[in-house]
Amino acid sequence: MPAPKNTFKQALKEGRVQIGLWQGLTTGYAVEICAGTGYDWLLIDGEHAPSDIPMLSEQYQAAMHSKSHPIVRPPIGETWIIKKLLDVGFQTLLIPMVESREQAEALVKATRYPPHGVRGVGAAMARASDYSRIPDYLETANEEICLLVQVESRAGLAALDEIAALDGIDGIFIGPADLAADMGYLGRSGSEPVQAAIADAFTRIRAHGKAPGILTGDAALAKRYEQQGAQFIAIGIDVMLLASACEKQLAAFHAAKPVEGPVGDKVY
Repeated sequence: MPAPKNTFKQALKEGRVQIGLWQGLTTGYAVEICAGTGYDWLLIDGEHAPSDIPMLSEQYQAAMHSKSHPIVRPPIGETWIIKKLLDVGFQTLLIPMVESREQAEALVKATRYPPHGVRGVGAAMARASDYSRIPDYLETANEEICLLVQVESRAGLAALDEIAALDGIDGIFIGPADLAADMGYLGRSGSEPVQAAIADAFTRIRAHGKAPGILTGDAALAKRYEQQGAQFIAIGIDVMLLASACEKQLAAFHAAKPVEGPVGDKVY
């Protein structure tokens, strides 16, 4: 029995657009709720959300049997944490702040077993191998790993073609907020120079046969990114969705008039 099939990686290979949601609430309960809504993938964030490895593991468990593929973003792309997240069971990783071919090469090696990489051979005691119940996990794991890297600076854009040309890189995510800041447009990722850089990056990524990705909470902009070639697109963040829904609910109460007559059976 081989390692579990990475359906997200397969979708990227087939050119299918994958729509996702960012998870920053740090609980399996929140991930479970979002995993039931029909998103193709969920990004479980360990960079800006205050999650440690046990919390990331809990969130993975909440999504692992759903139709929403769990992707994890560690706080930094270092071998020790990548090893732990792979053993937890994650097969797709999104690594922030990648700025050079050398850095990307090290990430590819960190996600692969020898002789193709440096991943530690310890999955026998981990969820990744179903605690040794997948007898040929070691022989098949590499093929199902999906490595996504974030390019979000001018240095990253300068090295984009070298990064995208690497075997083992499946997709490149353009981080609009950090890119805008590095370009001198802090908090203004919609600025024309930033948008032009994003569109150009998508074209260059696709020219190397790799999948471009991005995040935006603006549905119309997400559609434009799709037209420009983005293949994995996150269209919201759970934290912001919860805050917005709470604000709208309170505003609705203050604007409402008392109901008159029967209210029916389902009042909540």
